[in-house]
Amino acid sequence: MSNLTSDVEKHTALYEAAFNAGDVDAVNAMYTDEAVAVWEPGKPLTGQARKDSVKEFLALKPKMSAKPRQTFVTGDTALLIVDWSIATVDESGDPELLTGVGVDVLRKGDDGNWRYAIDDPYGEQN
Repeated sequence: MSNLTSDVEKHTALYEAAFNAGDVDAVNAMYTDEAVAVWEPGKPLTGQARKDSVKEFLALKPKMSAKPRQTFVTGDTALLIVDWSIATVDESGDPELLTGVGVDVLRKGDDGNWRYAIDDPYGEQN
């Protein structure tokens, strides 16, 4: 899969590209099977609910910009602090700009590629 990488420094850019392409399968492949995502503060999602949420959100054709601020790696675990913004639409269909500082925990799989274990885009605010 071209969206996976063994270079943690490239992970965010590959995620951004898959997200902006609206590629639901590629985005979901960038998470571990048991990954937790907290796309709405206080409401963690995992398993099929997380996958369904990706599909629903990408159907709105959002566009993301994401830039890693800090990256820390120890063994098969990485912590990324990421500045991001997403241009999308709200429930009324009006333009909406979401922004935040994400706190992401990645795990290196047996295949040597990094995947999200925890994706908390509003980590700074929690």
